Amino acid sequence: MPLLEVARDQNKTASASRTDQGAGTLEARPPSEEDNTSVPLSLPDEIRNEKDIEQYERLFANTAYWRRIGEEYQDPLIITGTVLFAPHSRAGVVQREVEQYDSFGRRQSVPVRSFSERKGFVLRPKFIFIDGRSGATIHSETYREEVLYSEQQSTPALSSYFELMDRLVPTFLSALSSQTLSGTRVLLR
Repeated sequence: MPLLEVARDQNKTASASRTDQGAGTLEARPPSEEDNTSVPLSLPDEIRNEKDIEQYERLFANTAYWRRIGEEYQDPLIITGTVLFAPHSRAGVVQREVEQYDSFGRRQSVPVRSFSERKGFVLRPKFIFIDGRSGATIHSETYREEVLYSEQQSTPALSSYFELMDRLVPTFLSALSSQTLSGTRVLLR
């Protein structure tokens, strides 16, 4: 579902209802339990960081909306949330292994520490589990995965996204069930 559009529609509805009730003035009134959209927020047009996403969190507290969705789909467990995938950079000391030869010609692996700037991507999903009957949030879980590469390495964003998702999927599935699945993967040439 396009939750960005839903949040903006709810924000417009709240703005219109507050303007009508206040005879053109915008007065703050506390949100009711039935409708958590009564106080409009200034929503960013483009989401660039975690603070921009936090402004949309109010959508998940709107129990009336989620109850209506639950009735439409026969009271399911609704899994929704947000995902932020953004470029990320970090500078710091990095340890890497360097092969050296000693005086007898034997090869050794020696750890070398050096200061390095690395660039990569961060994937920050927040999963929210909502009861379709009541519209109430049952559980919420936030993850953060990041991958960093040396400055010289040019890795496409899509490749990094799939790498991060491969790390995240088992963790997400463990939130749903403690059962583990094992299987065999066959690669054909």
